[in-house]
Amino acid sequence: MPPVIFAHRGSSGTFAEHTRAAYLQALADGTDGVECDVHLTRDGQLVCMHDTTLDRTTNVSGKVADRTLAELRALDVFSWKGASIPAEYGEPADQLLSLSDLLVILRRAGRPLRLAIELKHPSPFGLRLEEALIAFLMDEGWDPESSMLGTIEVSFMSFNPDSMRHLAESAPHHMLCQLVSDVSPKEVRAALSFGAITEGALITIMKRALKEGERLVDHQEVGMAGPGMRYIRSHPERVRRWIRDGVRVRAWTVNSVKDALFLAELGVQEMTSDYPARIRMAFEGNSK
Repeated sequence: MPPVIFAHRGSSGTFAEHTRAAYLQALADGTDGVECDVHLTRDGQLVCMHDTTLDRTTNVSGKVADRTLAELRALDVFSWKGASIPAEYGEPADQLLSLSDLLVILRRAGRPLRLAIELKHPSPFGLRLEEALIAFLMDEGWDPESSMLGTIEVSFMSFNPDSMRHLAESAPHHMLCQLVSDVSPKEVRAALSFGAITEGALITIMKRALKEGERLVDHQEVGMAGPGMRYIRSHPERVRRWIRDGVRVRAWTVNSVKDALFLAELGVQEMTSDYPARIRMAFEGNSK
């Protein structure tokens, strides 16, 4: 069986991440599912954005949590990528997506899809983020036992073990994916943008979270592991053991055919890519 392919923040190698264009392109690319990150806005709305700040992917600076959804919709979230948006993928003002907007896109696709939702931490709202997400999904008709929302299969991801434990009270075990990554200076610098905390303290917190996340996977308190490519290359035997033990592995971010084939040899069942069409075609060609 070929691996399940997720579009990472949409087809974010082609269009700006988390935009309407990126997700519509992902569907055109034939992806099995899409991945998104969610934050809470100042007015309590779930918005599809990766960073805690607006600096990298918009035309302003500041924190996502300090803006209302209406204020975020007024921002330019696509020009930074340098890719023009085809008319059929919406107007510039339509590019920022709430989670509700993304569900509309997926429902209109007219075929079964998978939706992987990453809950971003640290969050100024703490675990209220998880509670808001579950409440939103329930209002939309999500079934907690199957984790299905109509024809959309919903899974949950986080680097934060507390997030996984909290979600386990509502979501099925096999739809919980503990993300794991070795601590790197780049990740520390990115996380430091969240607030006033020393680098040393943050490294300690991140290493503790990694160790606890690995424990959740080892003890199968979650049904899936989400290691990054660098982590997998550093710990291939651990990944093999997880797979042998029945853990489903969802790897990120898989952008080269070489990496995809390496993962397939390990037995990795799911891959998340900025270029889902490239990875999907690699396996289609390999099966002929």
